[in-house]
Amino acid sequence: MAGGSAGRDGDVPVVLSVLGRPPTGRPAGVLAACDGSDGSLWALDRAMTEAELFGLPLYVLAVVNPAPAGYPPGMAELVQESVETLVESTADGLRRSVTAVQRQRPAPYAGRMSLHVVLGNVIEVLLEASTRQHTLVVGTRGNGGFPRLLLGSVSSALVHHAACPVLVVPAPPAG
Repeated sequence: MAGGSAGRDGDVPVVLSVLGRPPTGRPAGVLAACDGSDGSLWALDRAMTEAELFGLPLYVLAVVNPAPAGYPPGMAELVQESVETLVESTADGLRRSVTAVQRQRPAPYAGRMSLHVVLGNVIEVLLEASTRQHTLVVGTRGNGGFPRLLLGSVSSALVHHAACPVLVVPAPPAG
């Protein structure tokens, strides 16, 4: 699906891609990386705001890396069912993440939105996807003793190598 809209409880279809990158041929938009963590949910909320402000479509992307080092010869067929289960679980988590963020917003995001689950390395997939986007929005995570000062490895790599502007969303102030 090229896009859709979702109300507060709307079910946005998830586009599954095993190509290692989000589908091509789409208009540039706001790309939000979402892994279900608190940081990615804050980033998703900000991405919705950015998409509304600029009148752009919102692409929400979760990346599944089922075999970081690859499979030994002959193992791919044996783990295919596990990979399919992992992808389905990730897609369900992505839908729930969008619903959770929608419920916290004063007014639900009503623009064009599509959800994507892609197989591959998270940094490589997001860098590839950034070549076609207006803005890439990601969360940050704490690292070591200074969690508010340091970026995680993914957000750091994206800031340095993405082909579009990257908006890194910090945790909201403790209140």
